[in-house]
Amino acid sequence: MPPTATETIVAPLQTLRLEPQPAPATAIKASKTAQVAEGSPEWKENYKYKRFLPTYSEDYGQLPAVEPFEHVDPGHKALKHTDPRSFLQGGEIDDLTPDFGSEVSNVQLSKLTPEERDQLALYVAQRGVVAFRDQDFIDADPTYQLDTFGRHFGRLHVHPTTGQPAEFPELHLVYRDAEKATDISFSDRVTSTAWHSDVTYELQPPGLTALFLYTSPEAGGDTGYADQRGSYNHLSPNFRAYLETLSVVHSGVAQANYAKAQGNPVKREPVENVHPLVRTHPVTGEKALFVNPVFSRRIVGLKVEESDALLNFLYDHIAKGTDFQTRVRWKPRTVVLWDNRVTSHTAIADFKSTGKVRHGARITPQAERPFLKKDSDPDHEGMRS
Repeated sequence: MPPTATETIVAPLQTLRLEPQPAPATAIKASKTAQVAEGSPEWKENYKYKRFLPTYSEDYGQLPAVEPFEHVDPGHKALKHTDPRSFLQGGEIDDLTPDFGSEVSNVQLSKLTPEERDQLALYVAQRGVVAFRDQDFIDADPTYQLDTFGRHFGRLHVHPTTGQPAEFPELHLVYRDAEKATDISFSDRVTSTAWHSDVTYELQPPGLTALFLYTSPEAGGDTGYADQRGSYNHLSPNFRAYLETLSVVHSGVAQANYAKAQGNPVKREPVENVHPLVRTHPVTGEKALFVNPVFSRRIVGLKVEESDALLNFLYDHIAKGTDFQTRVRWKPRTVVLWDNRVTSHTAIADFKSTGKVRHGARITPQAERPFLKKDSDPDHEGMRS
């Protein structure tokens, strides 16, 4: 008969005994690996790209001053080609905006011939910034990356303050983990945004530039790019005409002082150079603003208040111009190329919460001394299409 609501059911109590069981060897290994924080000494010891971690040493010695040299942009040769974009045949192209920025798949940079690298120079000059996906270039021999690829576009720049791989000083390293960075700390600023073009304090700043990451967070750590042709063209004709009369002092002193304050050696004494505020691209003939808050210091011939007011207006204009900006998301085996003469860019340090490392290398060929061709033809054959 089934029990009533008031009956107590008594059943033998089963005893449960818990015996410790040995964890599988694979689980122990996985657990140990998970406890190794990215960026820690143990992580670095077993890191695939350990040889490319930044190093600082007085033994690297003092670099000589950068001497002027004659630069002829390889994009000029591509202008003579019947199909200057034939190197993209078989590739997939996704334009990030109509006029600025593209992503390219199924084209291997490591397989390009010298003639195709000429075409690449023209294409990057026209699009401003191009992300090439799924590249074997990243694991290529560094001597190929530097001597065969990099030097095709100009003399390679050696950065005067940042850490370098011991064997390859021409590789400029970017490195940031949860605690440390090779660039300026943002701990006392409200944003990591710092729009700039690279080393504009040099007499001959870079042209086409390549950056690839050895490792990066799955999300975060993107790079923002601004089209300095767009920032120029959005201004009124009268204002553009005035800007074309001005020149700006660009300085590496603050960068060197920051390195010294961090206890890092300065490998070359800082320099200052004067460049036109508006410059002309030697191949496309397009004009672009050439100022940035990281290295530009003052406008020649203006009083301090006048210079500051005008520069701050331009910095604000560039920073807020989302209609001439784009953003590149880093994916494994991506190589991003941009033309420093017509773009600005900013790191986006938004990944501290991930605990991940962002580590990569930049190849930085120098180009011509900035110039302004005031009578440049708006229908120049190398302009964007």
